[in-house]
Amino acid sequence: MNEVKYILNHTQLQSKNIEATLKLLDEGGTIPFISRYRKEATGGLDEIQIAEIRDLGDKYKQLTQRQETILKAIEEQGELTDELKKKISACFDSNELEDLYLPYKKKRKTRAEAACQLGLEGLAKIIMAQGSQSPETAARNFVKGEVKDLESALAGARDIIAEWINENSVVRSKLRKSYAEYSQLTSKVVKSKKAEAEKYQDYFDYTSSLKKCPSYRFLAIYRANNEGLLRMKVTVDEDNIFDFFHRFFIKNNSPFSEQIEMAYEDAYKRLLHPALENEALSEKKKEADKNAIGVFSDNLRQLLLAPALGKKRILAIDPGFRSGCKVVCLDEAGELLTNVTIFPHAPQKEMDKAKSKIWQLVEAYKIEAIAIGNGTASRETEYMVKRINFNTDVMVFVVSEDGASVYSASSIARQEFPDYDVTVRGAVSIGRRLMDPLAELVKIDPKSIGVGQYQHEVDQKLLKESLDDVVISCVNEVGVNLNTASPYLMSYVSGLGPQLAENILEYRRENNGFKSRSELKKVKRLGEKAFEQCAGFLRILDGKNPLDNSAVHPESYAAIEKMAKQLKMSVTDLIGNAEVLDQLKQVDFPYIDGFTFKDIIKELKKPGRDPRKKVKVLEFDSTVNSIEDLSIGKKLNGIVTNVTNFGAFINIGIKENGLIHKSNLADTFVENPTDYIKLHEHVEVEVIQLDVARKRIGLKRVE
Repeated sequence: MNEVKYILNHTQLQSKNIEATLKLLDEGGTIPFISRYRKEATGGLDEIQIAEIRDLGDKYKQLTQRQETILKAIEEQGELTDELKKKISACFDSNELEDLYLPYKKKRKTRAEAACQLGLEGLAKIIMAQGSQSPETAARNFVKGEVKDLESALAGARDIIAEWINENSVVRSKLRKSYAEYSQLTSKVVKSKKAEAEKYQDYFDYTSSLKKCPSYRFLAIYRANNEGLLRMKVTVDEDNIFDFFHRFFIKNNSPFSEQIEMAYEDAYKRLLHPALENEALSEKKKEADKNAIGVFSDNLRQLLLAPALGKKRILAIDPGFRSGCKVVCLDEAGELLTNVTIFPHAPQKEMDKAKSKIWQLVEAYKIEAIAIGNGTASRETEYMVKRINFNTDVMVFVVSEDGASVYSASSIARQEFPDYDVTVRGAVSIGRRLMDPLAELVKIDPKSIGVGQYQHEVDQKLLKESLDDVVISCVNEVGVNLNTASPYLMSYVSGLGPQLAENILEYRRENNGFKSRSELKKVKRLGEKAFEQCAGFLRILDGKNPLDNSAVHPESYAAIEKMAKQLKMSVTDLIGNAEVLDQLKQVDFPYIDGFTFKDIIKELKKPGRDPRKKVKVLEFDSTVNSIEDLSIGKKLNGIVTNVTNFGAFINIGIKENGLIHKSNLADTFVENPTDYIKLHEHVEVEVIQLDVARKRIGLKRVE
């Protein structure tokens, strides 16, 4: 099986599109570039489909490498037959591949190997042949040396048979399907840890079909098991397993039947069940990881593509009680103008002084918007700010602080603000998030942003790869200002990376900015391939060529100039001219392919358009300041802070987030909450459950 056929077997895509995509990837193409600028070759595949081809291609390479390793190992043992070679070369299931290798795999000394060394393999073969003589008669010839009696001989032979059964690929395949389809997952609390395990009380005595167990439940049990608070195990119907063994191994009413039954029961309990239980849990873990990472990735995408206020003068507040509120003022570029600390709340209660100071800062620095972190003292600080009578309209926003402390203590923050402490850096981060969430959040490890579920339990390598894909996708979807972007944002642009991003900044400083995209070719170590990959995603405002502030790739400039000439217009006159552009048909411009033509027309209508929505202000209920102010039936405005497999968490303006369980998201059955609710969405909710002692708030979405 070749790579294309392997991918075909796992997708609904066409072979020619798979081939073209693999070729582009092998040539160094990035997913955003291929998706955006090579649609004609791929048939218009999107980023998700291209990533799937990449990942399946990597999986194929791993499997073929494993096949080669196994074939070499068996050949070195002199055991490789043509039939076995054919089976291994045709096997592209990793578990089944290991089954084929198992009989030849080097392992520590087993009971079966010890029995073979005592010369009992012949007796095992006699038993499996199931002749008419008695087991005792067959065993007499093997009682010698260290084999002292008949029972020792028969026990050793059974050990050998048990290993044969364990290594039988047909048996393992059959049982594997039983574990995948019909096994039960159970968990029980460790009695001595019952108090410590209180948060897992839903799983103290839990049973579910392993196959149907929701991924979030499985990961909760998995975590508790690792913490030593619960014990988890997988069980199957042993009667069905032994019925299968009997049909598979027992030929007739031979005197040897009992010996074989004893052997297969031992094989199952001692060898097969522990291995297949671990394998079933491992497969379920992979599935749960994939689901959890999918939710995390969806949330991260929505967070990174959250509305951006844009270039405004911002006053940002990192609120607090005893240590005060850290206040910073930022200019339109996000540069720090000044910072102070105010103490409006207990224990100092300098409310009037704090309000006066904020008023002065707004006036002095021509502040247009105020960003307040959503952590401790957030509601109290918002309440204070909204009661200041400014001379101008100043918008007030509550901004997520998740990850701000991680950023403020990072090397990036120290490099940006070497003369300021972590509290000032954190406040700056809050303000910049309001201006441009994407540009600021790329500086933080996505795992620290607070939109995941069980992120410490999932495969960390897969999590990082998936989240990196999301960040890269979002950065390239929005586009990056070549003359203002930070090196951290620039490093995620298609075809670049940390070193080229630094080289671009060095050129930018030395040449007072870029006047055209073509200047990128003068950047140190930025070759033709890197230029091809990155140019379309970098923007130059007020550059020499108006197309440089669009998503049109430089490779299409000549075609657009030819189009404009054909229309007897200049390129500048064509840009933004929807009346003319709407009338154009691809057939009249045969030098531009269909996919590219559509993209060019779309981009020329609104060049450089930011795909993100506009920022909206959310007003929380002013009468609700703590969980004690809530009551069943109360309706509130809220904002979605996290979406999980089981529902969505909602900020309703107090310290505790409420939960809309997926059963309360809609009037229909909800399998996947992300289909019904999005991160940062503004929603109206109703309180339907309230547990003040446990700080739990159950909500229902109000349509």
